[in-house]
Amino acid sequence: MVNTRESFRLRILVSIIAISGFSQGMLLPLIAVLFEREGMSASLNGLNAAGLYIGILLVSPFMERPLRQFGYKPVIIGGGLLVIVALFSFPLWKSFWFWFILRLLIGIGDHALHFGTQTWITSFSSPERRGRNISLYGLFFGLGFATGPLMTGLIHYSESLPFIVSGVLCLICWVFLFFLKNDFPEQQVETNSTWETLKRFREASRYGWIAFLPTFAYGFLEASFNGIYPIYGVRTGLSVQEISVILMSFAIGGIVFQFPLGVLSDKYGRKRVLAVVLLAGTVLFFSAALIDHLYYLLLVSIFLAGMLVGSTFSLGISFMTDLMPRQFLPTGNLLCGMAFSIGSLTGPYLGGMALQLFESISFFTVISAIFALVTMIFFWYGGKPLKKDNILPLD
Repeated sequence: MVNTRESFRLRILVSIIAISGFSQGMLLPLIAVLFEREGMSASLNGLNAAGLYIGILLVSPFMERPLRQFGYKPVIIGGGLLVIVALFSFPLWKSFWFWFILRLLIGIGDHALHFGTQTWITSFSSPERRGRNISLYGLFFGLGFATGPLMTGLIHYSESLPFIVSGVLCLICWVFLFFLKNDFPEQQVETNSTWETLKRFREASRYGWIAFLPTFAYGFLEASFNGIYPIYGVRTGLSVQEISVILMSFAIGGIVFQFPLGVLSDKYGRKRVLAVVLLAGTVLFFSAALIDHLYYLLLVSIFLAGMLVGSTFSLGISFMTDLMPRQFLPTGNLLCGMAFSIGSLTGPYLGGMALQLFESISFFTVISAIFALVTMIFFWYGGKPLKKDNILPLD
């Protein structure tokens, strides 16, 4: 009975995450194309896209308290409702700042969805199935994110149609959340003040800091790859179609191997699998830097890199859960999301600066350097995780 209920709950949660990925994947190219039609500069276009990640960072410090007070279900429902309202509001007024605010709201709503679902899945998943369940989470988000850009073609019929279709799909999945029974995270202390929340952030960081690095690296990679690589690809002589295929090959690689890597992490250990994945990703990106003018070899290299590093976010969350005491899981999930957002915000900027300052450098050299740094920290981190029953008092 319990297994059936948990299976139903998992299906609902990964479905809502798939639609969340779908809406995010749709908005990035869709709004870029619509603003490009209006003659908007690339810098302003990029600033508008950053609204989503800014929303995530703004709301992160305030997410843990409502989750502990009201439980998982209300937080996820509230986040979903915010995303739905924002999606249906896009057609009302085509304005840079209005759409920036809507993307900010979608960032807040999506973060509530991801924070609630991540924490809920990691809390009810047994250690031997945790990697599998979180990999399903990453797999369905990846499927949605990869499918979302297909909605851009609907603007030939109406500019409002993609937003409406995405909003309707979100609404359908959102309704199913009401069939779930609410649950609460394990907690031993109250979080009634900002000071107590900051102390929980400090304690969670002591236990799981190393697990935040893969999520940062993946955010850096995903945002810079989608935002900066097309510019670099054109400079190296690739066509727009070839660049699109390379971007798609990375996404497909991540989707194909997301679940197998999750299962392998259950069997051989999260840290060991992460170390191998990060090392192999570093080598593949460095190889891509050497052959970035050879289209077919580059395509194979990026597909293989996607198969491995495309799972670093979900593996990082699973690894964090292994290290974190249960009462710190909400805080740990928050910090994973914040690390991803910081990577997403800094990736395009630092990647663009590197290409601007060093004209002869390859885009993949920058990515390889980031992953090499994270990999070295993983191999150098020789200390054993803190014992979960040895928790320092927060007062």
